Amino acid sequence: MEKLNGKHVLVMGATGGIGSALVKLLASSGAIVYMAARSQEKLLALAEQVLIPSSRCFVVDATSPETIQEMARQLLLQVAQPDIIVNAAGIGIIKSMDNLTLEEFRRSLQVNLEASFVLVKSFLPSMKASGKGLIINMPGVLGKVPMAGAAAYSASKYGLVGMMQSIREELKRTEIRITNIFLGGVDSPFWDTIDMRVQREKMIQAEEAARAIWFLCQQPRSGVVSEMVLQPFNHQAI
Repeated sequence: MEKLNGKHVLVMGATGGIGSALVKLLASSGAIVYMAARSQEKLLALAEQVLIPSSRCFVVDATSPETIQEMARQLLLQVAQPDIIVNAAGIGIIKSMDNLTLEEFRRSLQVNLEASFVLVKSFLPSMKASGKGLIINMPGVLGKVPMAGAAAYSASKYGLVGMMQSIREELKRTEIRITNIFLGGVDSPFWDTIDMRVQREKMIQAEEAARAIWFLCQQPRSGVVSEMVLQPFNHQAI
C-alpha cells in the first residue's frame, strides 16, 4: 500500500460531511492537503482546525467552470501536480418527473457532471506529463442502480461513470489510476433538503465513508481499485 505522508491531495467539496471527515484523516496521515469548496468561511474554519494554511484553500463554485480552472492554475503554481484528486462535491435533487423542472435537471448535470469534466481536464495535462496520479470520484450507488425520483441525479452520475470509464481507456498506457466509489445512503447534509422519509440512523456514517475513501487513496503501486461499493445494511424509506 502507498503511504500518504508527503502526498499532495486535492479534496473538492472539502467542507461537506464526507469531505471534511476525509480532510481530517488525510491531514493526520501526513498528506499535504488542498481544499476546495464554495464557502470561504467554512473552508477557513476547517483549515484552522486541521492546521492547513489558507494558501491551500480555494473558493470554487461548481456552476462556474472559470473558478475551477482558476483554482487549478493557482494550485499548480504551488506544486507540479496533485498526486491524488478526490471529487466529493455534488448536489442531490430527488424529485418525481411530475415535480422535476428542466432547470433542476440542468443544474444536476452542471454540478455533478460538467464540473467534474472541467476538474479532470484542468489537471490531466500535469498528470500525463508525470505519467501518474489518482482520481477518485463518488458517483454514489444511484450511478449504478437508479431508483424512482432520481432521474436528474442518476442521469448526472451515470454520465460521470461513463465519462471516467472513457477517460480511463485513454490513459491505459500511463500509471494514472481512476477509481469510482459507489456509496449508498450516507448520513450527511445531503439529506437535509430532500423530501423523503428515510431512517438516517441506519445509514453509513460520514466518517466511515471518509475512511473508505482514505483507504482508496493508499492503493498498491502494482494495481488499481477500479471501483468500490459501500452500502448500509438497510435504510429503506418509511
